[in-house]
Amino acid sequence: MPTDILGPPPAVIELRQYTLRPRRRDELIELFDREFVESQEAAGMTVLGQFRDLDDPDRFVWLRGFPDMAARHRALAAFYGGPAWCEHGPHANDTMADSDDVLLLRPVPTGSGFAGLSSARPPVGAPPPDRFVAATVWSFPPGRHDGIALIRDGLLSVLRETGPAPLAFLVTEPAHNTFSRLPVRTGENVAAIFTSYPDENAYRRHLTDIRVHPPARGEILPAVEREQTAAPRVLRLAPTGRSLIS
Repeated sequence: MPTDILGPPPAVIELRQYTLRPRRRDELIELFDREFVESQEAAGMTVLGQFRDLDDPDRFVWLRGFPDMAARHRALAAFYGGPAWCEHGPHANDTMADSDDVLLLRPVPTGSGFAGLSSARPPVGAPPPDRFVAATVWSFPPGRHDGIALIRDGLLSVLRETGPAPLAFLVTEPAHNTFSRLPVRTGENVAAIFTSYPDENAYRRHLTDIRVHPPARGEILPAVEREQTAAPRVLRLAPTGRSLIS
């Protein structure tokens, strides 16, 4: 039976991107979905989403959330000092070439991040859903908020008008990483939008509609481009069978 996930939307979210050893992604996903979902949530966090990166067969992407930074410290200390990680952590680590690509994020406005997720988690062994998730991450100069404001006050409205409403709009959480055992990327100033689609064709149609939308084409997208430090990174993601985000 599906597991019920209760509680308010998380206020602190980790976007974790792991580079794995060749041809070991399915091995990690099977282990993760069996051993590291309920055990992490029992420690005080929510496992929000687990994904195969469609552009890299050796990359695993996932998100977990916490009520606040203090709760994050307690939850991570409990999990990484607990029996599930003690037993299965060495196996998980053996599949990974790099696990340090981590962004610490928060939803805007507070309480909005992934607020509409189903409360029922699929059971172990559930087949992957036939869905496509896109995550777009923009990078801006540290301390500059103009680009983020353009996305928040302009682009989000265009997205809602032309296609499915985003699941979440997240920005950098500026708090100090209080769990130093797990590094996060520092000096970042990013905005990230997550959106779900029936398939990749629906996503591409939405992109086309955004690009020809008059305010987006004429004002919003050029203004965001002037503010960003690099081209936005787009993650094309396929949810695993136990992902809440799908």
